[in-house]
Amino acid sequence: MKARAWSRAAVCSAAVVAMGSAAAARAEDLLPKHITPQTQVAIKKGLDGLIKLQGEDGAFTADRDGQVYPVAMTSLAGMALLANGNTPSRGPYSENVARIVEFLINNTQPSGLISGPTQEHGYSMYGHGFAMLFLSSCYGMETDDRTRERMKRIINDAIKLTGSASSNGGWCYTPSSGDEGSVTVTQMQGLRAASNAGFTVPKGTIEGGVHYLEMCKGPEGGICYSLSSLGASHLPISAAAVATLYNAGQYDSKLADSCLAYVSQQFDVQKDQFSKGGNDFYTHLYASQAFYQAGDKYWDKYFPGARDQLLKMQGANGTWNGEIGQTFSTSIALIILQLPYKYLPIYQR
Repeated sequence: MKARAWSRAAVCSAAVVAMGSAAAARAEDLLPKHITPQTQVAIKKGLDGLIKLQGEDGAFTADRDGQVYPVAMTSLAGMALLANGNTPSRGPYSENVARIVEFLINNTQPSGLISGPTQEHGYSMYGHGFAMLFLSSCYGMETDDRTRERMKRIINDAIKLTGSASSNGGWCYTPSSGDEGSVTVTQMQGLRAASNAGFTVPKGTIEGGVHYLEMCKGPEGGICYSLSSLGASHLPISAAAVATLYNAGQYDSKLADSCLAYVSQQFDVQKDQFSKGGNDFYTHLYASQAFYQAGDKYWDKYFPGARDQLLKMQGANGTWNGEIGQTFSTSIALIILQLPYKYLPIYQR
């Protein structure tokens, strides 16, 4: 009798363990593809670390360089929070999102340029493009009528500023100052987000940007630094070009195909995806979008390795610290890790 009791207990215990394992497996099956429980923990830890970098006025800055690039850094941090499903009124970080909206509204110039008093230290068009991206992505989620009207006016003015500030179809660090590939793709993605939100974006402005990228094609199939310099293809700008060409609806673009092939080949060569120094986080910001939008063939090859490296690189306080500083690197790491959740149309396939 005693032996049978122990036997029944062992069977019950095994059944409980099996049920627990099955439940855990079912829970993991509910996660987006390649998102593990460890990834969820890293995301939560990263978001908690990121919001600690927010100032009382709602701004984030590039901490390594002091109080600089506030509009660009704040907008990127905002995108990381939106990618988690937060809005200005809903979600655990809704208050942080609402403060970002208010900060950007308060840093809009009469010209329509979204930039702080220092003009982002000579790089105002980066901040302008990222701010247009964030505000447009956030616009449909805003429930306060007064704030929504202010956002509407600012986004419309931002579109006009970008449209009037082009040179040869591209954009440079300050309005109408020339052309450069990385600024160009920032404007194009901001314009696309505005279009997604229902704003009228002149077709010619987007077409001009696409034509500019076509003229900047390098001999390796990627995009060079600028039309005035041409020369060899640059990996970060080429990755950004793929993402923004897809954003512009250029899914069958030969340029997008050649850039994707170039970027993929470069990632095959560089096995350590995040090396020390350089523009690694910036490159991955756009390469992750390019590979995700290109489909499972590219995403399955890219994301597990990038995910695992990011988890290893995360600091004890939840942040990442690469080029420029914690705000920049942490925001980008979180955007990459949260792409599979599909909360933002601009990042979706």
